[in-house]
Amino acid sequence: MIALDTNLLVFAHREEGPFHAAAARCVARLAEGKAPWAIPWPCVHEFFSIVTHPRVYKPPTPIHLALDQIEAWLESPSLVLLHESPAHWSALRQSLEVGHVVGPMVHDARIAALCLQHGVHELWSADRDFNRFPALRTRNPLVAALS
Repeated sequence: MIALDTNLLVFAHREEGPFHAAAARCVARLAEGKAPWAIPWPCVHEFFSIVTHPRVYKPPTPIHLALDQIEAWLESPSLVLLHESPAHWSALRQSLEVGHVVGPMVHDARIAALCLQHGVHELWSADRDFNRFPALRTRNPLVAALS
């Protein structure tokens, strides 16, 4: 199963960015496919926080459009939402230790732990900070768009 990090969701949603088209194709391919794909719940929260923030985007995405975007993803029958389970602390603790996580990097450790806990075989992200979690395979599907 492939999971998506927040940045891919933001790029797919915000049309003015240079990676919009490539990210939108990636998300659409997963959402319209039959294979299970995943979004960690914290990425849903962070997506909403980023796209509606007036200091990040001028103008920010209106609340109703951000909510509609989330609901569109949730309608994908193959989507799996990754959430904490009773085993979460063990996975998170290991991610914190192995990744030498301090401060705000705990957010990435939480995403990594959720992915590992739910059997994600690859996290798609444009964030290289996930390399600090060697048990989680990560890939930037936008690399071709960066060239």
